[in-house]
Parts: sequence; structure tokens; C-alpha cells
Amino acid sequence: MYQTWEELEQECNNCTKCKLCNNRHNVVIGTGNKNAKVMFIGEGPGADEDIQGIPFVGKAGKLMDKAFEGVGIKREEVYIANIVKCRPPNNRNPEYEEADTCKEYLDSQMKLINPEIIVLLGSVALKNILGKEYGITASRGKWIEKDGIKYLPTFHPAALLRDESKKIDFWKDLKEIVNYTK
Repeated sequence: MYQTWEELEQECNNCTKCKLCNNRHNVVIGTGNKNAKVMFIGEGPGADEDIQGIPFVGKAGKLMDKAFEGVGIKREEVYIANIVKCRPPNNRNPEYEEADTCKEYLDSQMKLINPEIIVLLGSVALKNILGKEYGITASRGKWIEKDGIKYLPTFHPAALLRDESKKIDFWKDLKEIVNYTK
């Protein structure tokens, strides 16, 4: 567990603990308010994120930004991270071993930020944070409390690009977060 952002960022940027480091352009640690009440966790960086070193800047990120704007969430007020810090090849889901290798980095981020709410974006985030027994369809929109933190699973923005009918539920979940933090 890393005690400071400097230690965490240095370790992430020099990490070669799994094969994801072999093809990365940038480590994508996270972005936003390091004292945020709300933290969003996705699965892993895509091509745009790998190039820019910032999570959720591609198509899914642009959709998420529009949804944020629509409900009154300011991106600079929340913190956004991923399960893994390097891009999986061909945007595949991170393998369990890769996610497990990065877990200490994410755990450190969660501890340093100490958010009230963690929004789990999609099945990969849900299963890696709360357990493999959870499914995104059954858990979406339901508050789950664990170790004093409230988790809200919702669809990953990339899923909304594939199935527009999920946008309404995603929007509802974001509104729930806004209402909770007022």
C-alpha cells in the first residue's frame, strides 16, 4: 500500500509486473480530484487513453462527459480510474491476473482519496472490486455498502455505445449519485 501519491505514481509509471506493460504508450493512473467524494472505476484504458495517459477520453469517455454535464457532475470534482493501468491488447477485458497485479495500485488510490461513493462502471469493475458472484445486470443501480464505502454499480459507458437502451438506466444512476451528494 502506497502512502503518498508520489510513491504510487512513481511505482505505476515504472511497473513491469505483468505483460500489459509491454505494449503501453502511457500508464493511465487516473484523473480528477484527489479528495473527491465520488470515484468512478472502469475496466482499463483504451487506445485513446493509452496515447493521452488519461482515463475515459475516447468515445465512451465523451459519452460519459455528456451524461455528467446533463446531470450536473463536474469531471474535475470526481476521480476517475480503472482496474488496470495499462491498455489490454485490442481493448479486451483485463485478465484476472492482470487485474490482481494492479489491485494494490487501485487499493492505494481508494485509500488516498477516501471517497464516500465508488461508482463501478461495468462488470469488470464490479467483479474485481466486490466479487465474482456479482453480475452487472442484477446489481446495476443498487447501493452496496462494504467497509464503510457505498458502491453503485452501473453500466460501462462503452456498453451504452453498443446498446442505447442502457442510457436511461445509466442516466438514472448518475442522477442518484448527484442526489446522494447534495
